[in-house]
Amino acid sequence: MRIVFMGAAEFSVPALERLIFGEHQLVAVYTQPDKPAGRGRALAFSPVKGVAQEHGLEVRQPKSFDQPTDLEFLTELRPDVIVVAAFGKILPQEVLTIPLFGCINLHPSLLPRHRGPSPIPGAILAGDEWSGVSIMLMEEGVDCGPILSRRRVAIEPQDTTGSLTAKLAQIAAELLEETLPLWLSRSLTPQPQGEGATYTRLLSKGEGEIDWHLPAPQIWRRVRAFNPWPSSYTRWQGKAFKIHEAALLPVRLAEGGEPGRVIKLAGGEVGVQTGEGVLRLLRVQLEGRRAVSAAEFVRGQRGFIGALLPSLK
Repeated sequence: MRIVFMGAAEFSVPALERLIFGEHQLVAVYTQPDKPAGRGRALAFSPVKGVAQEHGLEVRQPKSFDQPTDLEFLTELRPDVIVVAAFGKILPQEVLTIPLFGCINLHPSLLPRHRGPSPIPGAILAGDEWSGVSIMLMEEGVDCGPILSRRRVAIEPQDTTGSLTAKLAQIAAELLEETLPLWLSRSLTPQPQGEGATYTRLLSKGEGEIDWHLPAPQIWRRVRAFNPWPSSYTRWQGKAFKIHEAALLPVRLAEGGEPGRVIKLAGGEVGVQTGEGVLRLLRVQLEGRRAVSAAEFVRGQRGFIGALLPSLK
């Protein structure tokens, strides 16, 4: 069978590697165009492009499929199936109908929950106990196609978007390896997603700023959901102050406190009063400096204890 792979992010890489070393012919890899990155704004390519080039695969980077030449080239590849994983583009109907076995998408959520571009941070923000991977047959619309297979995984209290993405990427690759032969042998019947669909949206950099009036559990989930990007942050002495890791303390310790007030905790630890409860700081980073433990930061910033951190208005 002839396969075309479409992906861009780190989540896509394990699935691509399974296809590279699999039994079918991987005829091309589609990914996002190179983009300026870093302080020097030099062009950077996606993780998928790097892996594809290492293995000498044909790499295509169209901005869209609006141009007839892009559709013609894809058609000429004669793919039996197109495998999509974190590609970052909505495929038009003209693309969906090219392969005999359609386009299948590896989506990192338990569909129909958390459709859209940010399913992993969306699950953490919602306080879900479970996440997972759904492999679906793509249709027009946002992640609404019927399901071919699904596997779930527990969201651990320490999970961040970064750690959960890594786990789900491996699960997606394993599930693809199991599902693809069954689909290509016509041994699977796609199942409708059912009711209860929820949708996520694309995150923006400014969403990481902390409002200390929110309850501690909500801020804690945001710290985890926004790690590694866009990071949760507040401000200290006019500089951005990132909170990379945090933990919860009982609500009873929060009575009478002022949201945003930094307090000393037992054992040399440090917390911040919130609208409901205390958020214990574990790992932080002041703008222009390296990330350190909160205890180490306090030793070098004695005025930090008792300070009032700003909140969004």
